[in-house]
Amino acid sequence: MTPQEYVQQKAASSGSSFYYAFLFLPAPRRAAITAFYAFCREVDDVVDEVHDPTVAAQKLRWWQQEVAQTYAGQPSHPVMQALSPFVQPYGIRQEQLQAVIQGCQMDLEQTRYLDHAALGRYCHLVAGVVGEVAASIFGQTDPATTRYAHTLGQAFQLTNIIRDVGEDALRGRIYLPVNELQRFDVKAHEILQRVYSDRFVALMRFQAERAHTLYDQALALLPDADRRSQKPGLMMASIYRTLLSEIEREQFKVLEARVSLTPLRKLWLAWKVQALGRL
Repeated sequence: MTPQEYVQQKAASSGSSFYYAFLFLPAPRRAAITAFYAFCREVDDVVDEVHDPTVAAQKLRWWQQEVAQTYAGQPSHPVMQALSPFVQPYGIRQEQLQAVIQGCQMDLEQTRYLDHAALGRYCHLVAGVVGEVAASIFGQTDPATTRYAHTLGQAFQLTNIIRDVGEDALRGRIYLPVNELQRFDVKAHEILQRVYSDRFVALMRFQAERAHTLYDQALALLPDADRRSQKPGLMMASIYRTLLSEIEREQFKVLEARVSLTPLRKLWLAWKVQALGRL
């Protein structure tokens, strides 16, 4: 299997909404974003699939070294072999890849966040930075697009947090800020035991409103000069925001099951943005 086949398989098998936006890109940019997405999946899988925190930490340190070796011209992992040809053409900086790994390290070190500001640091690393790299690969020309991409990435991450509350609880993690749990009188043990209540629904409605605000802010920040090049991000925004609305319609039944959109619906939403140029 070639490095290119490896990252393609990694991206396609994930079932992620991101994959559907990649389909409409020109071949070189599609290859670059697929390799970058595969990198993000690899380091994220270390945290989710390696049950021994010590082993997981060792694997993340290996990835830190692998990124450094890649920028020294010696990639060894197929993901980095696939990504390395695009590092210079698309301005992907080593510190950005290291930031993504650092965000995954946070998952090994803490399972709670005191307030939204503390959670924001985590979202910056695992989503905001990812958004910035993606915008560069898509063809960013205006520096102001960075703020749009960073804000949109955080909106995606908050949507993921809302969607995955039940799955994260099974891993002993709660990403909802502690002070907001207290504000809505939702106890941590209730989430860990997946207890559904009106108080929980009110808490999740608050989180959803924050996510919608982030989407609105991001879209308002996108410069007209880059609106065409950033269509893939707009496709993802359409898919993710539709998912968020679906979760709201189902009254935040995220403790019981993972709410998702069908592949056909994701493809349709992506195509509409491609064809119409708007959400």
